[in-house]
Amino acid sequence: MSDKQRQNRSGLLVSRHNKAEDTVIKVKQMVIGGSSHILIAGPCSIESKDQLQTVAFALKQAGVRVLRGGAFKPRTSPYDFQGLGEEGLKIMNDVAEEMDMVTISEIMSPSQIEIASPYIDIFQIGARNMQNFDLLKAIGQTKKPVLLKRGPSATLKEFMLAAEYLLDQGNEQVMLIERGIRTFETATRNTLDISAVPILKQETHLPVLVDVSHSTGRKDILLPCAKAALAAGADGVMVEVHPDPPSALSDANQQINIEEFQAFWKDLSDSGLYH
Repeated sequence: MSDKQRQNRSGLLVSRHNKAEDTVIKVKQMVIGGSSHILIAGPCSIESKDQLQTVAFALKQAGVRVLRGGAFKPRTSPYDFQGLGEEGLKIMNDVAEEMDMVTISEIMSPSQIEIASPYIDIFQIGARNMQNFDLLKAIGQTKKPVLLKRGPSATLKEFMLAAEYLLDQGNEQVMLIERGIRTFETATRNTLDISAVPILKQETHLPVLVDVSHSTGRKDILLPCAKAALAAGADGVMVEVHPDPPSALSDANQQINIEEFQAFWKDLSDSGLYH
């Protein structure tokens, strides 16, 4: 199909006009989208097997099936911890098999797809790579489930067009996640655009989630923001959990410890918003 034909094609593949029913993604008996909610949790970075096992065991005990953890870390400073790379992915795979969990981890370039594919169930495209078009095309060709994060300065149209790159390559297993945008506000790390949730649910058929850790950067407001996300129609929530947040090698201020996670999860479960 030529570029002109693509431009003239009526309606985007991500659009409700193209597909009226919700997209439902199934990974290892886990269902994302539709009538149920999911919670994705885990450390910002995979630091060791002991660290990830500790978190995964607590999540498993709580009934959480989706484990996140970073192995390739895009950092603002070149001197910050960049992740364990393939070693981290191997750790995640081992822990997930032990705990029977679904895994999500970010990759940053097409060259990492082949390395990461054997170890993780869902690719994550991080906010900084939302418009890395070569990466979008390459992941689109894999047909593997993918979680696409909104860029910090991206409009919703740009966000949806980034997802379009994935679907255009044949990958229909795409999830969108709002993780906060950059504004003049300094009270939070980013500004959680809660209105993005109903707009994306209305205009696309893709599952929509909210990352309450990156959008706020504050542990004290994670719970009300998670409740707001679900009330707005989100299909799930992502939160960062670490055994000892003060010692974390990345995002120490926004990660909650296991006791805080258990309280967060109980309150969210009891709210009647999560089902």
